[in-house]
Amino acid sequence: MDIIKAAENARKASIIMGGADAGLKNHALEKIANALLENEFKIIEANTADLERSKQENLASPLLKRLKFDHDKITDVCAGIKSLINLEDPVGRILAETELDDGLLLKKVSCPIGVIGVIFESRPDALVQISTLCLKSGNSLLLKGGREARETNRALAEIINEASIKAGMPKGWIHLCETREDVNAMLKLDEYIDLIIPRGSNEFVRYIMDNSRIPVLGHADGICHLYIDKDADIGMGIEIAVDSKTQYVAVCNALETLLVHRDIAKEYLPLLKKEMEKKNVVLVGCSETRKVIDAAPADEMDWKTEYLDYKLSVKIVDDIRSAIDHINTYGSGHTDSIVTGNRENAELFMSLVDSGNVFWNCSTRFSDGFRYGFGAEVGIGTGKIHARGPVGLEGLVIYKYKLYGQGHIVADYSEKKKTFKHRRIQ
Repeated sequence: MDIIKAAENARKASIIMGGADAGLKNHALEKIANALLENEFKIIEANTADLERSKQENLASPLLKRLKFDHDKITDVCAGIKSLINLEDPVGRILAETELDDGLLLKKVSCPIGVIGVIFESRPDALVQISTLCLKSGNSLLLKGGREARETNRALAEIINEASIKAGMPKGWIHLCETREDVNAMLKLDEYIDLIIPRGSNEFVRYIMDNSRIPVLGHADGICHLYIDKDADIGMGIEIAVDSKTQYVAVCNALETLLVHRDIAKEYLPLLKKEMEKKNVVLVGCSETRKVIDAAPADEMDWKTEYLDYKLSVKIVDDIRSAIDHINTYGSGHTDSIVTGNRENAELFMSLVDSGNVFWNCSTRFSDGFRYGFGAEVGIGTGKIHARGPVGLEGLVIYKYKLYGQGHIVADYSEKKKTFKHRRIQ
């Protein structure tokens, strides 16, 4: 289907979606989850074709890991949908209520954004998460996945579309785009599309921002840091670093740079190296780090790089302020964590580090919509607009003001016949 026609259909469907009640949307989500489980063989067959083609095209190992969509992944996304069903409907909530005058009531009410365009990478599970979140929040959706996941995305989009329409969702609420030309066309459709969420490289996100008048919400690199303070528990610091780096290396919330306070480095770093070697992690370090452990030299680019692989850059810093300065200079605003037994230092770190997610004594891998209880996410917002951090349901709704009157006119107030009371109710 032509992308312009698809956008027109999505706009029409969004009006109906915005008025769908919670019961209908949850019914559709349940049907989608059931359909995914029932079509597991079809999905895995499509994914196998994508994996075999991508291997022949020498796709990088971390991307192949993201691309794989097997029984466990299908089970996980269906569990995410079940969790989403149990969440409160984000649409129609009264956010504020003010009585302007007797019988004149103003309500601030949450509502869908409308039509959302999402351009994402090689993870097929992202397609399921994005589409179900948009359905629950009452938004229509134009999707563009990575070329490497072409067959899997086709299968998933077809299953979701058919199941949701049978459940009562309007035709055209979801459309899968497949070509680069579709993306370029999408960027010009500000008449139909209300928000674009790109998930990809820094250069790619910047390209989207520079070539569209549509508002853009997204993150580029996930250059996440862990700072081991001088008051850190050594064992905790090792365990958190290993989990942050190796629990799943090919994701945006995996650890890329480790900062270690000078006073604890000689005790901490040899133990860290031993554990990281067990996981086949290659360490690169600053000159001070290499005086303590054997590591390849790190250069300026290492502090700016999202490896998405078994590689970790390490730097020794003089104090917590130096760690904060480094993160705010080289970080991507995604997720940064501190390990320390000093509450004052933890609060200082979490106050001054300019990121969407700041943690104390826990792994960076917790930065995730599902783990936050958001019912998955459409992405991680690292900017400073209406949504930041994992963007779940709350980030996919906006609000409108509803004013309820009884024949009120402005002339009465401008001529001083009446005065506003502005009594806050909620």
